[in-house]
Amino acid sequence: MKPAAFDYVTPRTVAEAVAALADTDRKAQVLAGGQSLLIEMHYRRARPDLVVDINRVADLDALRVGDGALRVGALVRHRVFESPRAAPGPLGRLLSLAAHHIAHPPIRTLGTMVGSLAWAHPASEWCTVAVALGADIEVRGGDGDRSLGAHDYFRGPHLTTREPGQLITGVRLPLLEQNTGVGFLEHRRTHASFAQIAVVATLTVHDGVITGARIGLANAADRPVRAVAAETSLIGAEFDQVESEGQRADAGPFHRAAGLAAERDASPRAQPYADVDYQRHVVAVLVRRTLHQAAADLRADAGRGDSGDAG
Repeated sequence: MKPAAFDYVTPRTVAEAVAALADTDRKAQVLAGGQSLLIEMHYRRARPDLVVDINRVADLDALRVGDGALRVGALVRHRVFESPRAAPGPLGRLLSLAAHHIAHPPIRTLGTMVGSLAWAHPASEWCTVAVALGADIEVRGGDGDRSLGAHDYFRGPHLTTREPGQLITGVRLPLLEQNTGVGFLEHRRTHASFAQIAVVATLTVHDGVITGARIGLANAADRPVRAVAAETSLIGAEFDQVESEGQRADAGPFHRAAGLAAERDASPRAQPYADVDYQRHVVAVLVRRTLHQAAADLRADAGRGDSGDAG
């Protein structure tokens, strides 16, 4: 099929883009990478009256580090994060792990992190990273600039707190401490499928004790979620007591956290190829494995001395 008829504008500034979106009587969509929007338009599941193409807007492709955060502009492509040096230290390594799970190289060349946040798919890698890290999503509308916390930005599949007429200009991801290990894993039915379940995890250790943990779950509910119960169970655990992958998987802090993530933090929905019990099982397995990955990353980083570069 072909898209339904629509008007098309190419603003050169953020102000022009916001002005184009200001007519709330029209159904408008923003085009950056278009890797999700154009498919929906071709199948006529999306029928915007107006497409606002922001690819010519200056400065939206900037990637900057400052004030303890990495600011990602609305036109920064997925492929930028394939290199762990796109951001300093552990954050760069985490973004690189996540980026390599996103679709295929041609899509990563065109698609954007901010576009993923705008589309708000429950299986999105970037949405889950944003929730896990407590990112701030920056929007501009007719009433000026606002910052939306990722923890309450997502309301359901493709539903967010962003209002009509608001343009997402960027997202701020907090930098991670150097003594932090990171992990990202996902399970798919096929190589070309969306993640059936994906997990992002960070572990921060001081003096041999886990002092911080962040765990995000993709497609384990109708939106990306933090596994708060699982995170809390890890605080205060002795890092040296963490069992090694390949040894007993039914004991230790990672096993306990995995069970809590599956039973308390996840709210999976039945799918054609996976009932709820199976999905909870996948959550538990992936959380445990991702925590092991983060622990291995932390141990490796002790001898790596990698501070990373940004830009």
